[in-house]
Amino acid sequence: MPFITFHLVENSLDDSQCESLLQQAAQLYAEVLEAPVERIRGLIQMYPPARAMVGGKSVSAGSSGAPYFEFIVLAGRSESQIQALIKGFTDLIVEVAGVERALVRGRCVRVDPKDWCIAGQSAAELRAAEIEERQRQQGG
Repeated sequence: MPFITFHLVENSLDDSQCESLLQQAAQLYAEVLEAPVERIRGLIQMYPPARAMVGGKSVSAGSSGAPYFEFIVLAGRSESQIQALIKGFTDLIVEVAGVERALVRGRCVRVDPKDWCIAGQSAAELRAAEIEERQRQQGG
């Protein structure tokens, strides 16, 4: 279920940097949420400099590009997990893109499991089925 989207100005990263950013973000998600990395999804959305603005000034007019990220977690995750992801995704952008930390913005979107679907089923139903299966395997 975990999903991350990075919003960046075109040409701020090359393809290998994009791949590195996505791979490291997946590992961070997996570690912090103790989730299988196979469930993690990510995208990078690139914007032309003329379609990005920082401080009222177009990036094409010389303003520094300011990366933004948005990540989704199911409601109920702890505040310490959310803060670890916020810090971790910020660190990744700073390290991979070489931007000033002060320019990075981000947001966490908490989604109720009944409002998220996987393969056409609600995450609430899937989660309940997983818990039931674990209990059955543990004999309880």
